[in-house]
Amino acid sequence: MNMLRIKRVPTVVSNYQRDDEDETARRGGGCGRNCLRLCCIQEAKLPLYAYKRQDKNACEKVVPGHEISQPTVPFLDSLLLGEWEDRMLRGLFRYDVTACETKVIPGEYGFIAQLNEGRHLKKRPTEFRVDKVLQPFDGSKFNFTKVGQEEVLFQFEASEEEEVQFIPNAPIDVEKSPSVVAINVSPIEYGHVLLIPRILECLPQRIDHESFLLALHMAAEAGNPYFRLGYNSLGAFATINHLHFQAYYLAVPFPVEKAPTKKITTSDGGVKISELLKYPVRGLVFEGGNTLQDLSNTASDACICLQNNNIPYNVLIADSGKRIFLFPQLYAEKQAIGEVSLELLDTQVNPAVWEISGHMVLKRKEDYEGACEENAWKLLAVVSLSEERFQEVTALIFEAIDYANNGDDKATHSLVKESGSKKSHEKADAINRSPRCPMVTGKHECLVLQ
Repeated sequence: MNMLRIKRVPTVVSNYQRDDEDETARRGGGCGRNCLRLCCIQEAKLPLYAYKRQDKNACEKVVPGHEISQPTVPFLDSLLLGEWEDRMLRGLFRYDVTACETKVIPGEYGFIAQLNEGRHLKKRPTEFRVDKVLQPFDGSKFNFTKVGQEEVLFQFEASEEEEVQFIPNAPIDVEKSPSVVAINVSPIEYGHVLLIPRILECLPQRIDHESFLLALHMAAEAGNPYFRLGYNSLGAFATINHLHFQAYYLAVPFPVEKAPTKKITTSDGGVKISELLKYPVRGLVFEGGNTLQDLSNTASDACICLQNNNIPYNVLIADSGKRIFLFPQLYAEKQAIGEVSLELLDTQVNPAVWEISGHMVLKRKEDYEGACEENAWKLLAVVSLSEERFQEVTALIFEAIDYANNGDDKATHSLVKESGSKKSHEKADAINRSPRCPMVTGKHECLVLQ
């Protein structure tokens, strides 16, 4: 077996992300850290934001649930920012992200560069393999149940009523396993938070239909075009194998949001699927849909297809939940097999969803001072699939969406046919036979950490 090694270090996401000595801190009546595990949460209470379920047309210009009758600043938006700033005043962050230098790089796309030297400190090796997109949850590793309750901003759940509800001190329903919004103590930008679906179920980092819809609801409820959610799969620079989305505010457009697209097809649920054009990373864009559920189902079907085929990917949820960008990516694979230049490796930039979308988080002052569109493009081009391989992966995605819509092996595969590729299915089969693809199911090359 060819043993490939790759060095990886994660973002510190909690003040309680420690080594095994944390486990020795348990005391009677709890572990002493006021965490989210059963030892501490039995009598705990946290704020609860309950959103109204949405069934309106996702194709409308108005985001579902955000009609003109609503206030100019949606309550979730002000709640999240108010709670986040409270945690900043309480000193729960490892550095002041508002003091980080940021600039828009001159050029056609306006890539954003940030110098964030704080994120490079106090990190430890990643605790899972980078060559498998799906891996079982391991409770002995760091996970979000070990987060201190003071890092949690609020619970985020669907309302049982026909209206939005907010309860400042709501009991934690252990059996229901609430979804929560918590701070990222090593933030990239203002308001950087984590959405952790069904936290007590200890789900591994893998998309499912329910969690993806939850993320879309959060984007829609915030109602702020500068608030985006992101997702990184394992193998695409997720650093914790516990299901979570990231989100933050950036008051300029992401470059990928300005990139042109070409429509490929429309799903049975009215979701328009397009291909990104003239952008360094090839990707798909999902938008519209008869309902928010339709948009969520189609995009999550695509994500589930990728992870089931062991293809790493990143997701950006933009435009208040109305547009979803999906990027299959190869950087970790290329890094492991020595196909990334030393020049790029020396930057220590791990291109996850934010970097791919055009927000370049740089760790060295020299890279920040020399940042230019050419360098950003050069890094992201290494992330992207080749045109041929992207078409193979797209064929797999369309087949999966068709299968989900039709429910049997006799699916018409109308999505693939409409894309104009007569040999799409043959190419889809070929991706799992690629001789140089250690990230794809069926290959036996192993990436292990040193």
